[in-house]
Amino acid sequence: MKTPRNAPPSAPEPDADGAGAGKTQRGIQSVEVGARLLRVLADARVPLAPTDLAAAGDIASSQAHAYLVSLTRLGLIKRDALSGRYEAGPLALRLGLLHLAQQPALRHAVPHAAALAQAHNCSVALCIAGSQGPTIVRYEHASLPLHVNLHVGTVMSLPATSTGRVFCAFLDETTLRAMWANQTAQPVWRGTAAAEAIPTPDAAFAATLDTIRARGFELGIDAPSPGVSSVCVPVIDAQNTLRVTLTAIGASGALDVRPDGKLVRALHDAAQQIAQAAFPST
Repeated sequence: MKTPRNAPPSAPEPDADGAGAGKTQRGIQSVEVGARLLRVLADARVPLAPTDLAAAGDIASSQAHAYLVSLTRLGLIKRDALSGRYEAGPLALRLGLLHLAQQPALRHAVPHAAALAQAHNCSVALCIAGSQGPTIVRYEHASLPLHVNLHVGTVMSLPATSTGRVFCAFLDETTLRAMWANQTAQPVWRGTAAAEAIPTPDAAFAATLDTIRARGFELGIDAPSPGVSSVCVPVIDAQNTLRVTLTAIGASGALDVRPDGKLVRALHDAAQQIAQAAFPST
């Protein structure tokens, strides 16, 4: 069969290990240039103007415009009609969620989150470590309305939320330091501003984190939203690595926040079952 005249160049067939017999595989340069713009946008984590995208991607503005048009048509980015800035598009978000769905802990946590929400009449958020902080990647809504603006993609405050404090207690220090640097409010975390310095919690916050580690969960009562409370439990693997958190959220007074209550026990049981299913050696 003849190759179409306008077909892009194809890469040689790789070996089973993808090495292509040790040869450098040929790709599509224009695709890689477009990916540079996507990488700049991902690293910035905020919407960017076209000129800023082009400059950071080391691409001439006139050339970048054509790439931005194509990337927008594909849904990988989208342009705000008022500001003219670009941000991640619906296809990029779908790809990101697809990647996350393949993670063992999250895959096993999803049915547990749905069951917990139904059994305890509360909302349940599954959060993983994002660059800016604990990020909701799955949100099961309660049957009763809850006046709180949470959804997939919401980044939780490290010091102000039960989820954030669980991440502070169990996350490795390097990842936590990077997260903290990307959150603007730092009321209880002290240390020098130097990039190489590792911030340390003050005495009160350090005591809070010790308590969370000892009991294995954290409460948020009427905070950060008045009238809304939460309980957060971590899922830890065999290497003592935090993989995902389960956070039950409901109206204060209706949510069972007793340390020995049914909800805390159910969250602990779910976390253990998720860890055992996702990481059999746990």
